[in-house]
Amino acid sequence: MRIEITHTKLESSDSLIAYAEKRMQLLEKFLKRLEQGTEAVCYLELARTTKHHKKGDVYYAEASIEVSGKKIRATSTASDMRVALDDVKEKLEQELRKDKGKELAQRRVLL
Repeated sequence: MRIEITHTKLESSDSLIAYAEKRMQLLEKFLKRLEQGTEAVCYLELARTTKHHKKGDVYYAEASIEVSGKKIRATSTASDMRVALDDVKEKLEQELRKDKGKELAQRRVLL
């Protein structure tokens, strides 16, 4: 899976990029069955929603995965960027599991 990361109103750090890539790579096991001759692409946007507010949910993470013509998207806001990334990863994982369940149910109907 190829991961493309963009930053908005946020300074980039090597540790944050490494953490984001590590979290998104964990989804690769769910994408193997969908990757039929194509490579999955994960577009990840990391942002700070505002510069002047110091409290509350000021960090924003959005991920969009494109694989075999399907698009799966998740967003999250949190008080810490790592928490937002973890939440986005969990939401994407839920969607991928749900998609797998639908696919298996469809196979059972056809048999």
